[in-house]
Amino acid sequence: MHCPFCRHPDTKVIDSRSTDDGSAIRRRRSCPDCGKRFTTQENVLLMVAKRSGVTEPFSRDKIIAGVRRACQGRPVDEDALAKLGQRVEEAIRATGVAEIASHEIGLAILGPLSELDEVAYLRFASVYRGFESLDDFAREIEALRNKAGSSGEPGRPR
Repeated sequence: MHCPFCRHPDTKVIDSRSTDDGSAIRRRRSCPDCGKRFTTQENVLLMVAKRSGVTEPFSRDKIIAGVRRACQGRPVDEDALAKLGQRVEEAIRATGVAEIASHEIGLAILGPLSELDEVAYLRFASVYRGFESLDDFAREIEALRNKAGSSGEPGRPR
């Protein structure tokens, strides 16, 4: 790291701290040549590998936008969408990989979305998993019912 004041090619790290969401590291540095101090911020870049073979930087906003479409007309507020986006990003970053397949992101969305809104979950899953018949929907609805029954949640009238 070059000193921004004197361009000395080596600086000393005095202190390092992770940001609140863990996606960046703030470092306090000192230049041994001129003695000035400065702060740097290092961002951890997570790449997404698309089915087409293209890679692009991960975007929490894209996750939220996709889920927002599935939640259209449902009683889901922006705060809940933001929390879901954060949960998905934290789960993906916890894997520790620098590049993740878009398919894995879809899988990471399904769990939190099923907890948020079952209808939105079915909409998202139908596109993501490529449902082709009523039987596909019926199987997924049955799986949701079994999950609700096994978790001790009271069944809602259907």
